[in-house]
Amino acid sequence: MPTFPFEVSFEDILKNPEGYVDAVFSCLESEFLVMPKGAGFVEYPVFEHGYEALKSGTMGFTKFEPTSVLSVTIQEPISIVVLRTMLGFTPPEWGYVTSQRTGVDVSQGFVRSLDRKIRMSPETPLNFNGVTRERLEALIKTACMLLTEGVPEVDVDQLHRLDKADTRRGIESLSNLAGMGVPYAMLLYERFLGRPFAGHRDSVSELVGDSLESAIEEVLSKSGISFRKTKRAERIEGFDQTPDFIIPSEFNPQIIIEAKITEDDGTARDKVTRIQHLGELSLAGRPSDNPKYEVIACIGGRGFGVRREDMKKMILATRGKVFTMKTLDRLVDNTRLKEFRTK
Repeated sequence: MPTFPFEVSFEDILKNPEGYVDAVFSCLESEFLVMPKGAGFVEYPVFEHGYEALKSGTMGFTKFEPTSVLSVTIQEPISIVVLRTMLGFTPPEWGYVTSQRTGVDVSQGFVRSLDRKIRMSPETPLNFNGVTRERLEALIKTACMLLTEGVPEVDVDQLHRLDKADTRRGIESLSNLAGMGVPYAMLLYERFLGRPFAGHRDSVSELVGDSLESAIEEVLSKSGISFRKTKRAERIEGFDQTPDFIIPSEFNPQIIIEAKITEDDGTARDKVTRIQHLGELSLAGRPSDNPKYEVIACIGGRGFGVRREDMKKMILATRGKVFTMKTLDRLVDNTRLKEFRTK
């Protein structure tokens, strides 16, 4: 079993930082293959129900009449999500194009709220009236126009967002694919361009990070340690970058914990820089062997396992206090947290 940097003195780390980089790398885990569903996740049978309703209301995707499609979406709101997926747009993109095409102001806030409301309760008919109905009619009208028109000509060095197997030639492409199924090679290619589950992954990115924070909370609570968990974008006096946890409180910070998960090495570098900065703040105007507070990094994801130099910087910035999900059970005993244990 490797010796971890939090088990030795800072002097020992300085003698052989590379060895401790290997130790942290050995226990880093990645969960990029598994994602939380989160609130508003749409199961396939529900999505398929909306698909079939839209298919029926458009005569097998051969006739996109705004009035008919609007009727379907009011009775089966999930078909709105299906329609957006056919376009390949995010909710704000659909709203922006609609505002341009129709002159009706469809704000990002409106279309995001509409999309979320449908995903949270996909089988509940929506009550559309007033401004909401006007905006929905504009969205539907725009979608019908785009899906019917197909791809306009663009320069040879450009790619149009509707240049997809199911929308390239408008109605002809849609009806063909609905009848014969999508060619597998083309399906894989389109996934390659957009990454499978990209939209869902983006929508639950905060939940992925919450799993690590919840694990830290459990460790602290089991030991009876007082802590302050900060909120996103919260401002704490004395910190230009608010840490995730402050022990025992922001009025007397003795220990701060940063909880970071990333599957991307570029993002990992940004997070390492953040942790370095907190380490620098702890030493501001103080001798190197007497920091104002202890900085602890709790990390996860394959992004941190790419650049050795970045990991070395993190180990040095925290004086060895780098933990992963596999070593969280040793968090209290190997840091100043043990001074605040009451259980």
